[in-house]
Amino acid sequence: MGIVTTIAPVALALIMLGLGASLTVKDFTRVFQNPKEFFVGLICQLIVLPIIGYLLIIILKTPIELALGVMLIAAAPGGVTSNVLTKFADGDVALSISLTAFASLISIVSVPYIVFLSIDLFDISYVEKEISMLGISLKMFFVVTVPVIIGMLVRKFADQFILKNMKIIQRISIGLFIIVFIAIYIEEWDSIVMFLTKAGTIALTLNIIMMVIGFYTAKFFASGVAQQRCISLECGLQNGTLAVFVGTQLFEDMIYMVPTAAYALIMFVTSIVFVLFVSVGVDVQKCHPTPHGRSDYLRHGLNRGFLLCTFRKSFLRLRPLTHH
Repeated sequence: MGIVTTIAPVALALIMLGLGASLTVKDFTRVFQNPKEFFVGLICQLIVLPIIGYLLIIILKTPIELALGVMLIAAAPGGVTSNVLTKFADGDVALSISLTAFASLISIVSVPYIVFLSIDLFDISYVEKEISMLGISLKMFFVVTVPVIIGMLVRKFADQFILKNMKIIQRISIGLFIIVFIAIYIEEWDSIVMFLTKAGTIALTLNIIMMVIGFYTAKFFASGVAQQRCISLECGLQNGTLAVFVGTQLFEDMIYMVPTAAYALIMFVTSIVFVLFVSVGVDVQKCHPTPHGRSDYLRHGLNRGFLLCTFRKSFLRLRPLTHH
């Protein structure tokens, strides 16, 4: 527990600093230009996701020691990796960045509320650290909001430097996320193995359901395919580091982190599959144009040349997420 407790707040603060450095004021004012897509994504993340998480806990009869871990990840805002994968998927990157920014700032209120509400709903009595909802919010303010503000100030006064090094900043953020979860897997391997099936089942189910809900809700309400892909990924990729940080403020025992660790692994797998799947639709005409389009091509099967073309084009799309 010691390693995770030590590195989680530092890693989260640095990740949020990197997020702030990628933001401009336009990322916040943009939502007033296209509010429909923004609010569809925000409602899916902040309201629908925790409700689905709670219902799955009841339906799957998840052990109480894992229940709060599920709600922790369900309450967490979208992670910075959603912005990168939205770029891969030819989604609306600007919308993704705005959703991540707003949800992250709102999280200092929403996450403590959902977590403490879950403690009451599940009648959890093993909260080992004496801390109030306000106390959690204040701690989150210093490791989430303050670093974002500092990052935005750095961006404002050193814009060219940040733009030049944005790719490095993104890689550092993803690397810190990975380090936190490697530490969890190392420290809690026995617990992860013990609860792997149950934690993995609910994590996979929650992740897939939310990506599907996000995609089709956006299809019904939002304006285009790019927005659908963005909102689907935002609903499936959560800020696991933030969930871990909040958990370390409540518990000594790390068993609650098992669902979070399972979800962190699963969400990357499902999101990459999603990106590759939508890339097939984007690249099929580019790689092997036919007069009959995608359906004719798929009727003849996916050959190796097409798959190599799709992979190459997908990964070549990754550029620093700069926007104006």
